[in-house]
Amino acid sequence: MTLVLNKATTVLPVDDAERARRFYAETLGLPHRGVADDGSELFGSGDGPMLQLMPVRDGKHSEHTALSFEVSEIEKTVQEMESKGVRFQDYDLPDLKTENHICTTDSEKCAWFMDSEHNILCVHENITTQADYQL
Repeated sequence: MTLVLNKATTVLPVDDAERARRFYAETLGLPHRGVADDGSELFGSGDGPMLQLMPVRDGKHSEHTALSFEVSEIEKTVQEMESKGVRFQDYDLPDLKTENHICTTDSEKCAWFMDSEHNILCVHENITTQADYQL
């Protein structure tokens, strides 16, 4: 058996499913697919990857990036998202520094933000080609 990631579902914990649904549908513009039997809000299109926002009672969330969206023009994406009210995190650490909300490494540019439920999300742009990766 071989697992296929293009059919994978990312599950994020949410304290308030309705608030989270509005954030992902209205602020981020993801296509809403409906509500599961357990109250989870479902996002995605066609047969591609899915996002499931699962209601939790304990309020526990990850302290690391839970989901990253690949984009082609990160500067433009960050500006557009800010205009919709998304607040990006800025860092000034020895190994992680942002400028205009964006951290640039040898292989990618990244910008982090939190969703309405305090899950850490990211937008990233690859700046190397697949041929540049050494396996």
